[in-house]
Amino acid sequence: MFTGLVDNVGTVTGVAETVAGLEFRVDCSYQDLVEGESIAVNGACLTVLEHGGGWFTVAAIATTLGRTTMGDWRPARRVNLERALRVGDRLGGHFVQGHVDGVGAVDDVRREGDAMLVDLALPRGLAELMVPHGSVAVDGVSLTVNELPAPGALQLSLIDYTVRHTTLGELTIGDRVHVEADMLGKYVQRLLKESIWPLER
Repeated sequence: MFTGLVDNVGTVTGVAETVAGLEFRVDCSYQDLVEGESIAVNGACLTVLEHGGGWFTVAAIATTLGRTTMGDWRPARRVNLERALRVGDRLGGHFVQGHVDGVGAVDDVRREGDAMLVDLALPRGLAELMVPHGSVAVDGVSLTVNELPAPGALQLSLIDYTVRHTTLGELTIGDRVHVEADMLGKYVQRLLKESIWPLER
């Protein structure tokens, strides 16, 4: 479990196919990682395989590669990082599972006053889980849904701190990002489908 409050931005320095899956070496400032701990890499929960002072490795299996952009990652790519939530930590973002629901595409990026507006095109089925001013995680960053400007579209309004301390400030039109909907919305949707399903038979 995570909060979507990115505490480090790392750099992919190695990519290799291994028996564990597609393995990534990430350089960062973490010094006390533990083998087997969970870490969110651009919002995807992965397991630390090896680690040292300022680096760690993780691997993505076929299922993960099919739901994320990781198959396209190459050395020099910057990634948002967050270690798992500890009991007693402040919950400044929202509950993020690290389970990517889909990949969105950046349709527009523009400045409006003191904010950076980002419009995303969402895959089918994901837009229904979004509500204005609700929570969403994009590349592992806890954000507020600013607007739903059109069917299948999501608008984000990024504050200066987010722009400077995550990779979202580097987004350009055409970029693909990991999107995780608020878990509350997913459970409500499932419960509603279960209650309506018998009537549809």
